[in-house]
Amino acid sequence: MVDHKGTLEIETERVLLRRFVESDAEDIFHNWASDSSVTRYLSWQAHSSIDVSKEILASWLKAYEDKEFYNWAIVLKEQGKAIGSVGVVDFSNGHQRCEIGYCIGKGYWNKGIMTEVLSSVIKFMISEVGFNRVQAIHHSDNPASGRVMIKAGMKHEGRLRAFHVNNRGEFTDCDMYSILKDEVRF
Repeated sequence: MVDHKGTLEIETERVLLRRFVESDAEDIFHNWASDSSVTRYLSWQAHSSIDVSKEILASWLKAYEDKEFYNWAIVLKEQGKAIGSVGVVDFSNGHQRCEIGYCIGKGYWNKGIMTEVLSSVIKFMISEVGFNRVQAIHHSDNPASGRVMIKAGMKHEGRLRAFHVNNRGEFTDCDMYSILKDEVRF
């Protein structure tokens, strides 16, 4: 049974996952949201100004009132600044499944940080919230994201044709990955 907790703090070896705060606007804009190479495969375009980041941040801060809202700032402990985000982008209570989406600044790619983050969020959503299945998708032209999912214990389920509309309005194929409750090592 699913028992929503909201965005609670999660700590890993190198990372603190916490709610965004108003002072994160600069980090959001400068560390990932304004970089078109980061948003290339996402549904939203790179932020054109800090005001766009502030507007989105304000909507997240309000959404934290809802226990069904999960959106964490990825904070590298050694730096103390937000370097990305991870959250639940879709869920079904009845089917006990959720989908996770994530984004991290280019300077933090290929360091194992996102695998560490994704693994911890998977464990939280299964052990604390009670989902039976956690899934994630990536644009088929972005295999690096699929490698993150595999390293976090997820299994590739297949390709979904014309599944997603990218930030240029084009239909794109996506690859689906998932992990089930009985497959997670705690």
